[in-house]
Amino acid sequence: MLREGIKKGIKKILSAGGFAVFRSRGRFFQEGLFTVHKDHFRQDPRFQEAYLRGLQAIGDPHAKFEWRVHVALWAAATGLRVPGDFVECGVNTGLISSAILQRLRWNTLDRRFYLIDTFSGPVLEQFSKEEIANGRRAVVEIAVASGGYVTDLGRVRANYAEWPRAIVVPGRVPDVLPGLGIGSVAFLHIDMNCAYPERAALEFFWDRLSPGAVVLLDDYGYLGHDLQAEAMDAAARELGTDILSLPTGQGLIIKGGSAVL
Repeated sequence: MLREGIKKGIKKILSAGGFAVFRSRGRFFQEGLFTVHKDHFRQDPRFQEAYLRGLQAIGDPHAKFEWRVHVALWAAATGLRVPGDFVECGVNTGLISSAILQRLRWNTLDRRFYLIDTFSGPVLEQFSKEEIANGRRAVVEIAVASGGYVTDLGRVRANYAEWPRAIVVPGRVPDVLPGLGIGSVAFLHIDMNCAYPERAALEFFWDRLSPGAVVLLDDYGYLGHDLQAEAMDAAARELGTDILSLPTGQGLIIKGGSAVL
């Protein structure tokens, strides 16, 4: 009884200070996202199959990106409602795109999925002075040196070999984009950890996006990526759209369906 009384007293004090106390057992806490709300999607066999395929691509069976992948799968499936191919700018090991290809049964679809990346890490000279001052380029340099970015193109191609219409494209964004001959686009995923190529990718593909197409930004609201968010917000204003900020750190745009706030 004494122990329960102490616990209630602590809870009362914390509540008075504006804090909430929850039992964390069985709740979701990954990548800075904590919620007491339902995460039942994690038990869906279709999600589990897709997520495990994504983990296979990165070579880490214990990595925790579940809600981020859940959002990506929803966004990609929504993209199937409109005509066009899929594009990912910033692939690295292929977590997100591999999960999508698995979940959507890509070989049953008459669409191409363009997978565009340098496959040597972000382009260092594309970082702005502000990003360098904020330490973003230094973070990337450390990640490249420690093997955080895939540089084995053979490994990448082997990962996607089971999907003939998944097209691996080595090259810099935006330089490589005009020569690909990509027509209408239904889903665009942007994840290059640098403001300049991310904004350039959105602007390049905007007129190619079908009405109702989905754009998913991987780092839009993520801690430490403020300059990327500012660049994308500026681009969105010029394009007459707005970006939904998600608690996973991702950002979401529906072409023709995003209100300008």
